[in-house]
Amino acid sequence: MTEDRYDDWKYPQIEEKKLHPKYFFLVQHKENFKLSENTDIGAFTYINARYGVLIEKNVQIGSHCSIYTISTIDGKKGKVIIKENARIGTHSTIMPGVTIGKNSIIGAHSFVNKTIPDDSLAYGVPIKIIGKNKG
Repeated sequence: MTEDRYDDWKYPQIEEKKLHPKYFFLVQHKENFKLSENTDIGAFTYINARYGVLIEKNVQIGSHCSIYTISTIDGKKGKVIIKENARIGTHSTIMPGVTIGKNSIIGAHSFVNKTIPDDSLAYGVPIKIIGKNKG
């Protein structure tokens, strides 16, 4: 990943339950949301941080993704961690209690309902680890 794209990166001002005026993502429970430097969150992404969301540095999240720390369907709840240099494809859903490992890639339209180890390539509904990220 080239660092040039982040030369002018600034921490975004996040307001509770409001679309970010420039990047168009929405965060609920912003007091439990931790965002590291040089991140890219795609337009129309929804983040429910009720039980904590940590996004480490150099993470890319595609547009229209959903990150949940609570599920009203099955009662699951837990912190979501997306580690350094991870990339999440557009329209993916990340469920409560999941950690996505450092340098991992999640393919578009994936349903991430389990932890993904470092350096993994994974995709699918539900998510399956396909191999190693060799990049």
